[in-house]
Amino acid sequence: MAQCSGALLALALPGAWAATKRRKLVVVGDSLSAEYGIGRGEGWVALLERRLAEQRPGYEVVNASISGDTTAGGRARLPALLKQHQPSHVLIELGGNDALRGMPLAHTRDNLLTMLRAARAAGARVLLIGMQVPPNYGAAYTRDFAALYTELAKTEKVALVPFLLAGFAGRADADSWFQADRIHPLAKAHPLMLDTVWPALKPLL
Repeated sequence: MAQCSGALLALALPGAWAATKRRKLVVVGDSLSAEYGIGRGEGWVALLERRLAEQRPGYEVVNASISGDTTAGGRARLPALLKQHQPSHVLIELGGNDALRGMPLAHTRDNLLTMLRAARAAGARVLLIGMQVPPNYGAAYTRDFAALYTELAKTEKVALVPFLLAGFAGRADADSWFQADRIHPLAKAHPLMLDTVWPALKPLL
Protein backbone atom coordinates (compact mmCIF):
# COMPACT_ATOMS: atom_id res chain seq x y z
CA MET A 1 0.00 0.00 0.00
CA ALA A 2 2.87 2.36 0.86
CA GLN A 3 4.49 1.66 -2.50
CA CYS A 4 1.24 2.40 -4.29
CA SER A 5 0.80 5.67 -2.39
CA GLY A 6 4.35 6.68 -3.31
CA ALA A 7 3.67 5.98 -6.97
CA LEU A 8 0.48 8.02 -6.89
CA LEU A 9 2.34 10.88 -5.22
CA ALA A 10 5.03 10.77 -7.89
CA LEU A 11 2.38 11.02 -10.61
CA ALA A 12 0.47 13.77 -8.86
CA LEU A 13 3.48 15.86 -7.81
CA PRO A 14 6.33 15.14 -10.24
CA GLY A 15 8.16 18.37 -9.40
CA ALA A 16 8.07 17.79 -5.66
CA TRP A 17 9.08 14.15 -6.12
CA ALA A 18 12.07 15.14 -8.25
CA ALA A 19 13.12 17.74 -5.69
CA THR A 20 13.32 15.10 -2.98
CA LYS A 21 15.31 12.75 -5.20
CA ARG A 22 17.88 15.21 -6.59
CA ARG A 23 19.81 16.98 -3.85
CA LYS A 24 23.34 17.17 -5.11
CA LEU A 25 25.83 20.02 -4.87
CA VAL A 26 28.70 20.13 -7.35
CA VAL A 27 31.64 22.40 -6.51
CA VAL A 28 33.71 23.43 -9.52
CA GLY A 29 36.81 25.12 -8.23
CA ASP A 30 40.59 25.29 -8.14
CA SER A 31 43.20 24.54 -5.46
CA LEU A 32 41.35 26.63 -2.87
CA SER A 33 38.57 24.06 -2.99
CA ALA A 34 40.69 20.99 -3.84
CA GLU A 35 42.47 20.73 -0.47
CA TYR A 36 45.85 21.73 -1.85
CA GLY A 37 48.59 21.38 0.77
CA ILE A 38 46.29 20.17 3.55
CA GLY A 39 44.95 16.81 4.67
CA ARG A 40 42.04 15.05 3.05
CA GLY A 41 38.81 16.04 4.70
CA GLU A 42 40.17 19.34 6.05
CA GLY A 43 39.06 21.58 3.19
CA TRP A 44 36.01 23.80 3.26
CA VAL A 45 34.11 21.58 0.81
CA ALA A 46 34.53 18.54 3.06
CA LEU A 47 33.49 20.67 6.02
CA LEU A 48 30.44 21.77 4.03
CA GLU A 49 29.50 18.15 3.43
CA ARG A 50 29.61 17.48 7.17
CA ARG A 51 27.60 20.59 8.00
CA LEU A 52 24.94 19.62 5.48
CA ALA A 53 24.74 16.13 6.98
CA GLU A 54 24.04 17.73 10.34
CA GLN A 55 21.77 20.60 9.32
CA ARG A 56 20.32 19.63 5.92
CA PRO A 57 20.34 15.80 5.73
CA GLY A 58 19.92 14.28 2.30
CA TYR A 59 22.39 16.40 0.34
CA GLU A 60 25.29 14.87 -1.53
CA VAL A 61 28.40 16.94 -2.25
CA VAL A 62 30.62 16.33 -5.28
CA ASN A 63 33.92 18.17 -5.16
CA ALA A 64 34.92 18.56 -8.82
CA SER A 65 37.70 21.03 -8.04
CA ILE A 66 41.15 20.69 -9.61
CA SER A 67 44.29 22.46 -8.43
CA GLY A 68 45.54 24.89 -11.03
CA ASP A 69 42.26 25.01 -12.91
CA THR A 70 41.22 28.15 -14.75
CA THR A 71 37.83 29.41 -15.85
CA ALA A 72 38.57 27.96 -19.29
CA GLY A 73 39.15 24.56 -17.73
CA GLY A 74 35.98 24.79 -15.69
CA ARG A 75 34.01 25.86 -18.74
CA ALA A 76 35.30 22.83 -20.66
CA ARG A 77 34.53 20.41 -17.82
CA LEU A 78 31.14 21.69 -16.74
CA PRO A 79 28.89 20.17 -19.43
CA ALA A 80 30.04 16.64 -18.59
CA LEU A 81 29.63 17.30 -14.85
CA LEU A 82 26.09 18.56 -15.37
CA LYS A 83 25.21 15.55 -17.47
CA GLN A 84 26.75 13.05 -15.07
CA HIS A 85 25.52 14.44 -11.76
CA GLN A 86 22.39 16.40 -12.66
CA PRO A 87 23.01 18.65 -9.64
CA SER A 88 20.44 20.66 -7.79
CA HIS A 89 23.14 23.21 -6.92
CA VAL A 90 26.38 24.30 -8.59
CA LEU A 91 29.04 26.29 -6.75
CA ILE A 92 31.60 27.95 -9.04
CA GLU A 93 34.90 29.00 -7.46
CA LEU A 94 37.28 29.90 -10.28
CA GLY A 95 39.24 32.86 -11.57
CA GLY A 96 42.24 33.12 -9.28
CA ASN A 97 44.50 31.21 -11.65
CA ASP A 98 43.34 33.37 -14.55
CA ALA A 99 44.70 36.39 -12.68
CA LEU A 100 47.95 34.64 -11.76
CA ARG A 101 48.50 33.89 -15.44
CA GLY A 102 47.64 37.40 -16.54
CA MET A 103 44.64 36.39 -18.62
CA PRO A 104 42.43 39.20 -19.94
CA LEU A 105 39.46 40.02 -17.74
CA ALA A 106 37.14 39.70 -20.74
CA HIS A 107 38.30 36.10 -21.12
CA THR A 108 37.56 35.31 -17.47
CA ARG A 109 34.20 37.06 -17.59
CA ASP A 110 33.09 35.20 -20.72
CA ASN A 111 34.03 31.82 -19.28
CA LEU A 112 32.24 32.45 -16.00
CA LEU A 113 29.19 33.79 -17.81
CA THR A 114 29.01 30.64 -19.93
CA MET A 115 29.28 28.46 -16.84
CA LEU A 116 26.58 30.35 -14.95
CA ARG A 117 24.16 30.09 -17.84
CA ALA A 118 24.90 26.41 -18.46
CA ALA A 119 24.30 25.53 -14.81
CA ARG A 120 21.05 27.48 -14.69
CA ALA A 121 19.89 25.95 -17.97
CA ALA A 122 20.44 22.53 -16.40
CA GLY A 123 18.02 23.49 -13.62
CA ALA A 124 20.59 24.06 -10.88
CA ARG A 125 20.68 26.85 -8.35
CA VAL A 126 24.00 28.63 -8.70
CA LEU A 127 26.40 30.22 -6.23
CA LEU A 128 29.29 32.23 -7.64
CA ILE A 129 32.28 32.40 -5.30
CA GLY A 130 34.55 35.35 -5.98
CA MET A 131 38.23 35.98 -5.56
CA GLN A 132 40.42 39.05 -5.18
CA VAL A 133 44.02 39.67 -6.18
CA PRO A 134 46.76 41.59 -4.32
CA PRO A 135 47.24 45.29 -5.09
CA ASN A 136 50.61 44.63 -6.75
CA TYR A 137 48.64 43.68 -9.87
CA GLY A 138 47.78 47.35 -10.25
CA ALA A 139 44.88 49.28 -8.79
CA ALA A 140 42.73 49.12 -11.92
CA TYR A 141 43.18 45.39 -12.48
CA THR A 142 42.58 44.62 -8.80
CA ARG A 143 39.38 46.70 -8.78
CA ASP A 144 38.05 45.39 -12.09
CA PHE A 145 38.81 41.75 -11.24
CA ALA A 146 36.81 41.92 -8.01
CA ALA A 147 34.01 43.82 -9.74
CA LEU A 148 33.46 41.25 -12.47
CA TYR A 149 32.05 38.75 -9.95
CA THR A 150 29.61 41.33 -8.62
CA GLU A 151 28.58 42.32 -12.14
CA LEU A 152 28.00 38.73 -13.24
CA ALA A 153 25.99 37.87 -10.14
CA LYS A 154 23.80 40.92 -10.66
CA THR A 155 23.20 40.50 -14.39
CA GLU A 156 22.67 36.74 -14.19
CA LYS A 157 20.71 36.90 -10.93
CA VAL A 158 22.75 34.33 -9.07
CA ALA A 159 23.91 34.26 -5.45
CA LEU A 160 27.37 35.60 -4.70
CA VAL A 161 30.18 35.23 -2.21
CA PRO A 162 32.31 38.28 -3.09
CA PHE A 163 35.59 36.97 -1.64
CA LEU A 164 36.20 33.41 -0.42
CA LEU A 165 39.10 34.43 1.82
CA ALA A 166 37.35 37.40 3.41
CA GLY A 167 37.39 35.82 6.87
CA PHE A 168 41.14 36.18 7.30
CA ALA A 169 42.91 37.72 4.28
CA GLY A 170 42.46 41.26 5.59
CA ARG A 171 43.54 40.55 9.16
CA ALA A 172 46.71 41.95 10.69
CA ASP A 173 47.95 38.38 11.15
CA ALA A 174 46.91 37.27 7.65
CA ASP A 175 50.27 35.64 6.93
CA SER A 176 49.70 33.16 9.74
CA TRP A 177 46.63 31.80 7.94
CA PHE A 178 48.45 30.90 4.72
CA GLN A 179 50.88 28.23 3.67
CA ALA A 180 54.47 29.20 2.85
CA ASP A 181 53.51 30.21 -0.69
CA ARG A 182 51.21 32.91 0.75
CA ILE A 183 48.52 31.83 -1.72
CA HIS A 184 46.93 28.71 -0.27
CA PRO A 185 45.23 28.80 3.14
CA LEU A 186 46.23 26.53 5.98
CA ALA A 187 43.78 23.93 7.23
CA LYS A 188 42.81 26.17 10.15
CA ALA A 189 41.50 28.76 7.66
CA HIS A 190 39.06 26.45 5.94
CA PRO A 191 36.35 26.62 8.64
CA LEU A 192 36.40 30.40 8.13
CA MET A 193 36.05 29.86 4.37
CA LEU A 194 32.99 27.70 4.97
CA ASP A 195 31.55 30.35 7.29
CA THR A 196 32.02 32.86 4.46
CA VAL A 197 30.20 30.64 1.96
CA TRP A 198 27.41 29.40 4.23
CA PRO A 199 25.29 32.58 4.54
CA ALA A 200 25.01 32.83 0.74
CA LEU A 201 24.42 29.11 0.23
CA LYS A 202 21.92 28.46 3.03
CA PRO A 203 19.00 30.33 1.41
CA LEU A 204 19.47 28.24 -1.75
CA LEU A 205 19.03 24.92 0.05
